[in-house]
Order: sequence, then structure tokens, then C-alpha cells
Amino acid sequence: MTESSSTVVVTGGAGFIGSHVCQAYRDVGWQVIALDNLSSGRSENVPEGIELVEMDIRSDGLAQFMRERRPALVNHHAAQIDVRVSVSDPRLDASINVDGWLNVLESSKAADVARVVYVSSGGVVYGEPDELPTGERVAKAPISPYGVSKLTGEHYMFYFRKIHGLQGVALRYSNVYGPRQDPHGEAGVIALFCRRLLEGESLRIFGDGEQTRDYVYVGDVAAANLAVSEAELADPETIDDVAFNVATGVEVSVRGLAETLLEVSGKSAEIEFAPARPGELLRSSLDTARARGIGWAPEVALDEGLRRTYNYISEHL
Repeated sequence: MTESSSTVVVTGGAGFIGSHVCQAYRDVGWQVIALDNLSSGRSENVPEGIELVEMDIRSDGLAQFMRERRPALVNHHAAQIDVRVSVSDPRLDASINVDGWLNVLESSKAADVARVVYVSSGGVVYGEPDELPTGERVAKAPISPYGVSKLTGEHYMFYFRKIHGLQGVALRYSNVYGPRQDPHGEAGVIALFCRRLLEGESLRIFGDGEQTRDYVYVGDVAAANLAVSEAELADPETIDDVAFNVATGVEVSVRGLAETLLEVSGKSAEIEFAPARPGELLRSSLDTARARGIGWAPEVALDEGLRRTYNYISEHL
């Protein structure tokens, strides 16, 4: 392959998940460019041997950059990911998650990119479904501006495939956790629990702790990105034809998560309960049969993933 035909641009490549995706591409021989505005990503997250380009996905210079570098593949992880921010400022959320994504799509089309990989969200686009584990074809009912913007992104990707011939595939992540996750700010519950343990604080659970989530390790998520990057894709008739859930299919209660983390960390802490947060999903898990059909499956069990995550945060906090 020529350099351009083996080049992948990972937007948000200095972030928690994006940096692991960059590393996975590098390890199988791709030339990797991490594109990030460093608003939440960190340059130190970018693995050795990967070029970091500081740029916002909404930049007018993105199209020129794409034309100059001519990547074969664009992997889109840059996003506004906080549901609370989307509720308080839906225009900001749309500016990044809709307008920014449109800029990536248009720039990719102009540069003759062969395929784009779009990160959607299995945790929000389905709403509160009746079917668990939830398959890709379940009706979509997002109940936050973040969910609306992520689902809108899938529709735009589908449009660019049908009208402009730009191949696209969407990954609907469940709750991703692992090393490099920031234990502050908009971090997931696992990173927050790890920080509170290390600082000698109690583990705070909102609600009764029986609400469930589907926790998938970031290394398995990176492997899913590799799997869909070169998978054969039939011409889609709906957005669901090119969407893959990335999860474990296992429901874990938040209380059970806290108890498992205490066990693997060897720490002790009080578990305290706070009032439930309005609008929080009660149950969530995703069916992964479609992803397994292209050769992907999660490999890291929850206790092992929690151990790796806790050890990483304890070393870097």
C-alpha cells in the first residue's frame, strides 16, 4: 500500500477512547494521524509513533488538511459527550456533534476518503427500550439532545453513502471504561469510583443502585474499530444496516459494579445513596450478534477490566 492508502485520521485521537483506537491502528500497520483540539483530550495520551495535529473538527481548514493528507479512512471520535451539557446547551452540542460531523463528512468526500467510521451511542439512541439486550433494529427514541445529535449523525452518514458514495459504518457504544479515562469532570462512573476509593471517600450511587449498564473494556472497543474498518459492507437500505453495537450484552447493576471494584482493588469504602437523577435510564444492555458476525467479540471480563483500570488510575491520579 502507498502511504496515503494506509493512512487513517482519528478525530478525537488524543481522548480516552480515541487514543486507544489510534494505538490499535498503529499496531496493525496503519499510518495514524490523531486530530484533536485538545479541549478534553491530552497530548500525553497519544501513543508513540502517532502524529498529533491540533485542529477543531469545525475548522475551515479541515477540508484542505484532508486533501493534503489523503487518508483512506477517517475514524470519528471527536464529540461533545456529556448529556448534561447537551441539556443545558443544546446549540453547543449540535455545533460539535452535527455541524462538526458534517464538516468531517464533507471534507472526507472532497478528499476521496474510502470509508468513515462514526461513533454513535448505544446508551442513548435507543432511549428506554423494551427489548434487552437491545438489537440495532429496535426503534430509536433518544430523550436528550446528545442522543438526538448522535442519531442525526447516523442519518447524515447514511445520506452521504446513498447520494455521494462515501462508505460509512456506525459503532453504537455501551458504557466504555479503561485506562486513560479521566477520573474528573465528565468521567464515567468507574473512573469516578476509582478516584473516590484512592482519595478515601465513599462510593456515591444515585438512586437505589439497581439500575443496570453494559460495561465494555476500551481495548475491546478499539478491536471493534479495527473489525469494521475493513469489513465487507452491503449497500444499506437503512441506518441500521451499517450500525454495530459494541458492548458485552451483560447487565451489571451500579451496586454490583461498586462491590466488584471494592473486591478487585482490595480497598474498603462505604457505599452511600443519593436521590436518583431525573431521566436516568433504569436498564441498559446491547445485543452484539451483528458485531460477532464480522468476527468481533469482547474478551476482557469485568473484574479484569476493573483491575486494570484501577491500577492505571492509582498510578496516574
